[in-house]
Amino acid sequence: MNDFEKDVQSKNNDVVDSIKGFTFSFVFFVLIFAIGAAINFIGS
Repeated sequence: MNDFEKDVQSKNNDVVDSIKGFTFSFVFFVLIFAIGAAINFIGS
């Protein structure tokens, strides 16, 4: 076993980090879509 596997920087679970990343990116793109849809609705 190498030294990096013995002394890890972050002991967090990778599943939790991936769920957070997916959620934040999903919310970001939904927000962009909602802003665009609102501008489209107001402009028509």
